[in-house]
Amino acid sequence: MSSLKWFAVVLAAVVVSAGLATTAWWVSSSIERSDRQATLDPFYEPPDPLPTEPGTVLRMEPLGVEVPGGQAYRILYVSERPDGTPAASGGRVFIPDTTAPAQGRPVVAWAHGTVGMGEACAPSRTVDPLDDTSQWLDQMMALGWVVTATDYVGLGTPGQELYLVNQAEVRDVVNSVRAARNIEQTQAGSDYVVWGHSQGGHSSLWSGHLAADLAPELNLLGVAAAAPAGNLADIMSEQWDTLIGWGIGPEILASWPLADDRLSVEQVAAPSGMRTFERLAEYCVSDKQLLAEVLALRAAGGELFAIDPVTQPDWGRFLAEQTPPPLPPEMPVFLAQGTADEVVLAWPNAKLQESWCDAGSTLTALWMGGIGHIPAASTAGPAAVAWIADRFEGRPAVRTCDLPPPVAPEPPAENASASQ
Repeated sequence: MSSLKWFAVVLAAVVVSAGLATTAWWVSSSIERSDRQATLDPFYEPPDPLPTEPGTVLRMEPLGVEVPGGQAYRILYVSERPDGTPAASGGRVFIPDTTAPAQGRPVVAWAHGTVGMGEACAPSRTVDPLDDTSQWLDQMMALGWVVTATDYVGLGTPGQELYLVNQAEVRDVVNSVRAARNIEQTQAGSDYVVWGHSQGGHSSLWSGHLAADLAPELNLLGVAAAAPAGNLADIMSEQWDTLIGWGIGPEILASWPLADDRLSVEQVAAPSGMRTFERLAEYCVSDKQLLAEVLALRAAGGELFAIDPVTQPDWGRFLAEQTPPPLPPEMPVFLAQGTADEVVLAWPNAKLQESWCDAGSTLTALWMGGIGHIPAASTAGPAAVAWIADRFEGRPAVRTCDLPPPVAPEPPAENASASQ
């Protein structure tokens, strides 16, 4: 056998072995994940009938992880659908070991980013429920703050998560604060700040507008967001036909027509998208199998969307309705964005910064050079903690609108020319 043929045989064997090893790992991981979720299922099954009072804690148990300076719990609590119908949400609550002040502990409501719609994707149900709390949770425990973290209704609990739907997200966030206050050992007060990443940044920005009407007994002091999905039309128009669009788009297709009956999947999805979006939406975004399937679909010429949803009148209208407008000056906002973000691109949030500053928002911007999407919250975490501490201490927010963003508030020239 020639050396060339021998090399080809060896290479093929290596490729096959690697493929079998990957397949074996995925099958083993899937079985382990399925067994874990089956064990957790009873905790997340809400009682029937469901209590109607938002924030009612239905169940609570230790989360099974160590948090320096605090205790971690898994909870099931009563939240609401956008129409006010009671619904169950899972979540996490972190309680510091320090002595509570007389007025009660301040609360930080954490809103997580896009994770996928499968049960195993819910943060309180994952193997590592501290994965999204790096570089800020321990400091919050040391400062004596209660941290509450919704999974969102329908993520890990019965029903469909309403992804990037403002009334759904904000109700889940606000009701997670109510739930924390209903847990006696938190000794939580009424002052709180919302802190979120990506999808959770969208939740946070909208909380600044909607929370006071939904929970007038609570005192929202400010909102903080890392790489928030803010200017939705700009983000959608840049990402709808990209690999990122395949990762996030299925969740939009699965949820938005449920939130508005004037929308239908057929209005915007390609045939291959209509066949696959429900299955793809159930993957966790960190699942390697999702990437493998999307790459295979794209290689075969498959498309998720037939058109940019922004250009379809009903979808464009709904998208505009879900885009947060500038916050009023009395609601401080902290905005953190990485310049190397390839999911929530930097320029739409540069545009958001300029438009909100022009509208008079009390905006503190933190731009992180070379930081991508996934590490945005952990990188911004220490600065966010300092900003939140100022809110709890009653110090005035620093408005950084005199500093321009480091990226232009418009698509790069190559992107603009490619779209023409």
